[in-house]
Amino acid sequence: MTTTRTGGRILVDNLLAQGCDRIFTVPGESFLAVLDALVDVPAIELVPCRQEGGAAFMACADGGLTHRPGVAFVTRGPGATNAAIGVHVAQQDSQPMILFVGDVDRATRDREAFQEVDFAAMFAPLVKWAARIDDARRIPEYIARAYATAMNGRPGPVVLALPEDMLLDEVEAVDRARIDRLPQAADPDAMALLTDMLATAERPLAIVGGAGWDGTAATALADWGARTGVPLVAAFRRQDAVPNGCPAFAGNLGYGPNPKLVARVRDADLLLVIGARLGEATTDGYTLVTPDHPGQRLVHVHPDPSELNRTYAADLAVCAGMAEFAESLLSIDGPPHAAGPAAHADYRAWSTPQPRAGVMLDLGPCVAAMRAALPADSVICNGAGNFSSWWHRYWPYAGPGTQLAPTAGAMGYGLPAGIAAALRHPERQVVVLAGDGDFLMNGQELATAMQAGVSLLVLVIDNGAFGTIRMHQEREFPGRVGASTQLSNPDFAALARAFAAWSGTVERTEDFAPALARAQERGGVRLLHLKTDVEQITAGTTLSAIAGG
Repeated sequence: MTTTRTGGRILVDNLLAQGCDRIFTVPGESFLAVLDALVDVPAIELVPCRQEGGAAFMACADGGLTHRPGVAFVTRGPGATNAAIGVHVAQQDSQPMILFVGDVDRATRDREAFQEVDFAAMFAPLVKWAARIDDARRIPEYIARAYATAMNGRPGPVVLALPEDMLLDEVEAVDRARIDRLPQAADPDAMALLTDMLATAERPLAIVGGAGWDGTAATALADWGARTGVPLVAAFRRQDAVPNGCPAFAGNLGYGPNPKLVARVRDADLLLVIGARLGEATTDGYTLVTPDHPGQRLVHVHPDPSELNRTYAADLAVCAGMAEFAESLLSIDGPPHAAGPAAHADYRAWSTPQPRAGVMLDLGPCVAAMRAALPADSVICNGAGNFSSWWHRYWPYAGPGTQLAPTAGAMGYGLPAGIAAALRHPERQVVVLAGDGDFLMNGQELATAMQAGVSLLVLVIDNGAFGTIRMHQEREFPGRVGASTQLSNPDFAALARAFAAWSGTVERTEDFAPALARAQERGGVRLLHLKTDVEQITAGTTLSAIAGG
C-alpha cells in the first residue's frame, strides 16, 4: 500500500508483509516508534527478553526452524554489542536472521553521540549485509533486500541500523511483496557426471550438513541412502539433517566421533559432501578430510557458489539447494553398496549407552531413560560444553528441526533456543541441555520463558567446572590446573524456583528416570539439576585418562 505513515509503521507493515509473526527484543528508546507501531499490529508477537544476547540467540534459532529470518530488535551501543554473539552464531551456523539496531539520529551522527557505533563497520565481518536506513521512503526496499539476502545462497544474518529520527518521519512509501527463497535446481550435466562418479566408486560416502534441510530434502536423501547403501554421515551438530533411523545413517563427525566412522571417512574413495562447508570441527582441524584430499574424489554440493572451491578443491562442484539436489539424487541408480547397513550397525552399537562402573550419576543411562520417555520428535537444544557429548552420541535425532546446537560453539545458546522452539512448536517436547557454566551465560532468560508461558524441560548438568577448558588443561598442562576453571555454583533447583518454575535435583543415576517422570507430569518450565563428577568429562573418556595419556 501507499499511505503517509511514520517510518516505524512502514517498517512494521513491511515485516508483516514478509510473514514476520514474532520479534525478540530488549526494548530501547532508540526505536520507540517501532514499539508504538507494533501496538496496532497484533499479528506480530513481541517477546521481551532479558539480555540482547539471549534475544539474538532466539532469533537465530527461530530462523533455523522456519527457514525465514528470525527477527530481533536491540538498541544502539551496548545493545548491539551484546547481540553480536547471536549474529556470529547465525553466520557460522548459516541461519537466516535480521537484527535491527536502533541508532542515534541523523543530525548527531559521527560526533560519538551517546552509545554511537558505526554498525555497518562493526558488523561487516559477521554478516552477509550490514546497512543503515537513512530515508524512511526506502524502508520497503531495505526490508525486501534483507529477506532476500538472509535466505538465498548460504543463509545468514543481516543487520540494519535505524536512526531514531528516521523512524519518526512521516512519509509515503510503496510496500514490497513477500520475498521467498529462490529455487536452485541441480545442473543436469553435473548430475550426469555425478552418476558416472558414483557408478565407478567402490567406497562412496556422503557427509551431510549446512542449512536448508527440511522434510522434503531429508526424506529424499534418506530414501536414496537406503536404496543405494551409501553411508550418510552428519556434519558437526547437524545430526538432524537426515533421520537417524535411516538404514544408511552412519553417525556424526565432530568431537569424539566413532573411530569406526572416522576409518570409513578416511577409506572412502568418493566423498559426496551435501550442504556442509567441511569446517574445522567436522574435519578434525582439516585433517580427517584435507583441503586437497589426495586419493579421494570430492563432490561438493552447496547453495552458495562462493563456498564452492573456497577451501576444498572440488572434483565436481554443484550449486544447488538441498531439497532440489536430494530430489535429483533419487533419479541416480547404481550398484548397491553393503557399506550403508554395516555403517548403520556400527552407529547403533556406538549410540547405545553402556553404564559406567562406580559413577554416581551416569549420563549415558540418563539419555537412555529420555529416549524411552520422550517423543521421537523432541527438539533438543544445547549450548557449548562437553556435557553435550552424551546427547550428540546417544540421542537419535528424528529429522530436520529436532536439533538446535551452535556449530560456532557459543555458550549460553541452549535456553534462548529452547524458548524460541517452544514458542514456534508448542505442540512438541522441547528439551534444553546446559552445563553449569553454559547455563549461567543466559540463565536470566528463565524469566522470559515464564513470562511467555512456554512448556520447556531444562537439564542443568553441573560438574562445578568449565569442563571443556579443564579437559584441555589436563591434556596440555597436566597437573597444572589452578583455579581458572573451577566454579562455585548456586543451587540451580532453588534458582529455578525463584523464577516460579518447577524443579528437582538428581544426584544418582537411578533417581533420574523418576525425576524425569515427575517433571513430565507438569506443564510450563521444569528444571532438573543434575550433579555430576567432573572426572567423567565426556561420553568417551575421563580426566584421569586424558592426563595420563
